[in-house]
Amino acid sequence: MSEKAHWENVYETKTPEQVSWTQAVPSTSLRLIQETGIAKDAAIIDIGGGDSHLVDHLLKAGYTNITVLDISAKALERAKIRLGEKAKLVTWIVSDMNEFVPNQHYAVWHDRAVFHFVTNTDAIQNYVHRVANHVSGYFIVGTFSENGPLKCSGLEIKQYNETSFQQLFGAYLDKMGCFTEDHVTPFDTVQNFIFCTFKRRYSCC
Repeated sequence: MSEKAHWENVYETKTPEQVSWTQAVPSTSLRLIQETGIAKDAAIIDIGGGDSHLVDHLLKAGYTNITVLDISAKALERAKIRLGEKAKLVTWIVSDMNEFVPNQHYAVWHDRAVFHFVTNTDAIQNYVHRVANHVSGYFIVGTFSENGPLKCSGLEIKQYNETSFQQLFGAYLDKMGCFTEDHVTPFDTVQNFIFCTFKRRYSCC
C-alpha cells in the first residue's frame, strides 16, 4: 500500500476518537503560533493538518491567511465539512509532503506529527531545504521525542531531541526554544513529544 493509500484508508475507516493524534484543543500549537507575534494576515501553513482543529482555533483567533496541507483528501474533506462556510476562508492543498513545492513564503510553518514520519535521509534533507527556502518567519515543529513511540499508525517514525533538531535546521534558523510534552491520546495512552520553535536568521522576502 502506498503512503497516500495508507492515510486515505485511515481517514476513511477511523473516527477522530480512534486515532492517537487527535486533540480537541491544540493548545500548544496555538500558543506557539500566537507567541510569534505575527500579523493576523501573515501567511501560516499547517503541514499535515488533516482534520486537526488547529485551523478552527486560528480562524477564531482572527488569523486570515491560513493554508492546510495533507496527503489525505479525505482528511481535508472532514475539516471542510466541519468548518462549513468558514472553509472558504482557508487554502487547502492535497499533497505528499515529500512532493510539495511551495509557491510562496510563510511567516509560520507549523508541523505537528508529520516530520517524524519522514525517515529517509534524502527526504529529511529535502524537507529541511524546503523550510529554509520558504519560511520568512518561524518554523514550529512537534515530533515524537526520544521517550516517545517508535511507530505511529503502523508506520516507523524517527525520534528527535533538541540537539538533532539543531543539527538539521541550525544552519538556516535560530532556535528559540524546545520543550517536551506528554500528549494523552483519545484512548488514554501517553505519547511524549518534543516541540521546537525556530526563527529565520535574517529578513527574507
